[in-house]
Amino acid sequence: MSLKYAVLAALLEGEASGYELSKLFDVSLANFWPATPQQLYRELERLAQDGLVEARTVPQERRPTKRMFTLTETGRTQLAAFAAQPPTRPTAVRDELLIKIQAMDGGDPEVTRALIEERSGWARGKLDRYERTRARLLDGRTEEEYLRTADRIGPYLTLMAGIAFEEENLRWCERVLGVLKQRIPLG
Repeated sequence: MSLKYAVLAALLEGEASGYELSKLFDVSLANFWPATPQQLYRELERLAQDGLVEARTVPQERRPTKRMFTLTETGRTQLAAFAAQPPTRPTAVRDELLIKIQAMDGGDPEVTRALIEERSGWARGKLDRYERTRARLLDGRTEEEYLRTADRIGPYLTLMAGIAFEEENLRWCERVLGVLKQRIPLG
Protein backbone atom coordinates (compact mmCIF):
# COMPACT_ATOMS: atom_id res chain seq x y z
CA MET A 1 0.00 0.00 0.00
CA SER A 2 1.17 3.51 -0.60
CA LEU A 3 0.80 6.74 1.29
CA LYS A 4 -1.77 7.68 -1.33
CA TYR A 5 -4.62 5.84 0.37
CA ALA A 6 -3.67 7.01 3.86
CA VAL A 7 -3.88 10.63 2.63
CA LEU A 8 -7.19 10.02 0.85
CA ALA A 9 -8.59 8.39 4.01
CA ALA A 10 -7.42 11.33 6.13
CA LEU A 11 -9.22 13.73 3.79
CA LEU A 12 -12.50 11.96 4.57
CA GLU A 13 -12.44 14.21 7.65
CA GLY A 14 -12.94 17.17 5.30
CA GLU A 15 -10.94 19.91 3.66
CA ALA A 16 -7.43 20.37 5.08
CA SER A 17 -4.21 22.20 4.37
CA GLY A 18 -0.95 20.27 4.21
CA TYR A 19 -0.11 21.52 7.70
CA GLU A 20 -3.51 20.45 9.09
CA LEU A 21 -3.15 17.08 7.39
CA SER A 22 0.27 16.66 9.00
CA LYS A 23 -1.25 17.33 12.43
CA LEU A 24 -4.12 14.94 11.68
CA PHE A 25 -1.58 12.24 10.80
CA ASP A 26 0.18 12.84 14.12
CA VAL A 27 -2.94 12.15 16.15
CA SER A 28 -4.91 9.64 14.12
CA LEU A 29 -2.82 7.80 11.53
CA ALA A 30 0.73 7.81 12.88
CA ASN A 31 0.03 4.78 15.06
CA PHE A 32 -0.17 2.63 11.95
CA TRP A 33 1.06 4.71 8.99
CA PRO A 34 3.61 7.38 9.88
CA ALA A 35 4.58 10.05 7.36
CA THR A 36 6.72 13.17 7.47
CA PRO A 37 5.25 16.53 6.47
CA GLN A 38 7.50 16.50 3.39
CA GLN A 39 6.10 13.12 2.31
CA LEU A 40 2.57 14.41 2.79
CA TYR A 41 3.16 17.55 0.71
CA ARG A 42 4.68 15.51 -2.14
CA GLU A 43 1.79 13.05 -2.03
CA LEU A 44 -0.80 15.85 -2.04
CA GLU A 45 0.82 17.26 -5.19
CA ARG A 46 0.67 13.84 -6.90
CA LEU A 47 -2.94 13.34 -5.85
CA ALA A 48 -3.89 16.77 -7.21
CA GLN A 49 -2.13 16.00 -10.52
CA ASP A 50 -4.01 12.70 -10.72
CA GLY A 51 -7.36 14.39 -10.05
CA LEU A 52 -7.96 12.52 -6.77
CA VAL A 53 -7.90 15.70 -4.68
CA GLU A 54 -8.70 19.27 -5.54
CA ALA A 55 -6.58 22.15 -4.28
CA ARG A 56 -7.67 25.73 -3.74
CA THR A 57 -5.59 28.63 -2.52
CA VAL A 58 -6.47 30.78 0.46
CA PRO A 59 -4.67 34.13 0.79
CA GLN A 60 -3.53 34.97 4.31
CA GLU A 61 -2.35 38.22 5.85
CA ARG A 62 1.33 38.21 6.83
CA ARG A 63 1.66 34.52 5.93
CA PRO A 64 2.19 32.63 2.71
CA THR A 65 -0.87 31.65 0.71
CA LYS A 66 -2.31 28.41 2.04
CA ARG A 67 -3.48 25.51 -0.13
CA MET A 68 -6.55 23.59 1.00
CA PHE A 69 -7.21 20.07 -0.27
CA THR A 70 -10.47 18.12 -0.61
CA LEU A 71 -11.31 14.71 -2.01
CA THR A 72 -12.79 14.59 -5.51
CA GLU A 73 -15.42 12.06 -6.53
CA THR A 74 -12.69 10.15 -8.38
CA GLY A 75 -10.64 10.13 -5.17
CA ARG A 76 -13.61 8.84 -3.17
CA THR A 77 -14.26 6.13 -5.77
CA GLN A 78 -10.63 4.97 -5.75
CA LEU A 79 -10.54 5.01 -1.95
CA ALA A 80 -13.75 2.95 -1.75
CA ALA A 81 -12.33 0.42 -4.25
CA PHE A 82 -9.11 0.20 -2.23
CA ALA A 83 -11.03 -0.27 1.05
CA ALA A 84 -13.02 -3.15 -0.48
CA GLN A 85 -9.91 -5.16 -1.41
CA PRO A 86 -8.17 -7.54 1.01
CA PRO A 87 -4.73 -6.42 2.22
CA THR A 88 -1.93 -7.46 -0.12
CA ARG A 89 0.17 -8.97 2.66
CA PRO A 90 -0.12 -9.72 6.37
CA THR A 91 1.25 -7.32 8.93
CA ALA A 92 4.97 -7.69 9.59
CA VAL A 93 6.78 -6.20 12.56
CA ARG A 94 10.07 -4.50 11.71
CA ASP A 95 11.48 -3.26 14.97
CA GLU A 96 15.14 -2.39 15.54
CA LEU A 97 14.73 -2.86 19.30
CA LEU A 98 13.72 -6.48 18.79
CA ILE A 99 16.94 -7.11 16.84
CA LYS A 100 18.89 -5.61 19.75
CA ILE A 101 17.02 -7.83 22.22
CA GLN A 102 17.71 -10.87 20.01
CA ALA A 103 21.43 -10.02 20.21
CA MET A 104 21.55 -8.96 23.89
CA ASP A 105 23.09 -12.10 25.35
CA GLY A 106 26.65 -11.03 24.57
CA GLY A 107 26.20 -7.43 25.66
CA ASP A 108 25.61 -5.29 28.71
CA PRO A 109 22.26 -6.12 30.35
CA GLU A 110 22.07 -2.60 31.82
CA VAL A 111 22.07 -1.17 28.29
CA THR A 112 19.24 -3.52 27.41
CA ARG A 113 17.32 -2.46 30.52
CA ALA A 114 17.75 1.20 29.55
CA LEU A 115 16.49 0.50 26.02
CA ILE A 116 13.40 -1.23 27.38
CA GLU A 117 12.73 1.59 29.82
CA GLU A 118 13.00 4.06 26.93
CA ARG A 119 10.51 2.02 24.87
CA SER A 120 8.18 1.90 27.86
CA GLY A 121 8.33 5.70 28.14
CA TRP A 122 7.53 6.10 24.46
CA ALA A 123 4.59 3.71 24.77
CA ARG A 124 3.25 5.62 27.80
CA GLY A 125 3.56 8.91 25.91
CA LYS A 126 1.71 7.53 22.89
CA LEU A 127 -0.98 6.02 25.11
CA ASP A 128 -1.50 9.37 26.83
CA ARG A 129 -1.84 11.10 23.45
CA TYR A 130 -4.23 8.40 22.17
CA GLU A 131 -6.36 8.66 25.30
CA ARG A 132 -6.63 12.44 24.85
CA THR A 133 -7.70 11.86 21.24
CA ARG A 134 -10.21 9.25 22.42
CA ALA A 135 -11.70 11.67 24.96
CA ARG A 136 -11.96 14.36 22.27
CA LEU A 137 -13.71 11.98 19.87
CA LEU A 138 -16.12 10.65 22.50
CA ASP A 139 -16.88 14.20 23.71
CA GLY A 140 -18.75 12.97 26.80
CA ARG A 141 -20.45 10.02 25.08
CA THR A 142 -19.91 6.40 26.00
CA GLU A 143 -17.93 4.32 23.54
CA GLU A 144 -21.03 2.31 22.69
CA GLU A 145 -23.03 5.47 22.00
CA TYR A 146 -20.26 6.93 19.86
CA LEU A 147 -19.89 3.74 17.80
CA ARG A 148 -23.64 3.58 17.29
CA THR A 149 -24.22 7.22 16.33
CA ALA A 150 -21.04 8.88 15.00
CA ASP A 151 -20.90 9.82 11.33
CA ARG A 152 -17.47 8.20 10.95
CA ILE A 153 -16.16 5.38 13.13
CA GLY A 154 -13.05 4.40 11.14
CA PRO A 155 -10.75 6.85 12.96
CA TYR A 156 -12.00 5.57 16.32
CA LEU A 157 -11.55 1.92 15.35
CA THR A 158 -7.96 2.55 14.23
CA LEU A 159 -7.36 4.52 17.43
CA MET A 160 -8.52 1.46 19.38
CA ALA A 161 -5.87 -0.58 17.54
CA GLY A 162 -3.20 1.98 18.47
CA ILE A 163 -4.26 1.91 22.12
CA ALA A 164 -4.20 -1.90 22.19
CA PHE A 165 -0.78 -1.96 20.50
CA GLU A 166 0.78 0.44 23.02
CA GLU A 167 -0.86 -1.32 25.98
CA GLU A 168 0.71 -4.56 24.74
CA ASN A 169 4.06 -2.77 24.30
CA LEU A 170 3.86 -1.72 27.96
CA ARG A 171 2.97 -5.25 29.11
CA TRP A 172 5.90 -6.66 27.14
CA CYS A 173 8.29 -4.02 28.53
CA GLU A 174 7.18 -4.80 32.10
CA ARG A 175 7.70 -8.52 31.50
CA VAL A 176 11.17 -8.00 29.99
CA LEU A 177 12.19 -5.69 32.83
CA GLY A 178 11.02 -8.34 35.32
CA VAL A 179 13.11 -11.00 33.59
CA LEU A 180 16.15 -8.71 33.49
CA LYS A 181 15.74 -7.85 37.18
CA GLN A 182 15.91 -11.56 38.03
CA ARG A 183 19.01 -12.07 35.86
CA ILE A 184 21.04 -8.93 36.54
CA PRO A 185 22.94 -9.16 39.82
CA LEU A 186 22.14 -6.26 42.13
CA GLY A 187 25.35 -4.33 42.59
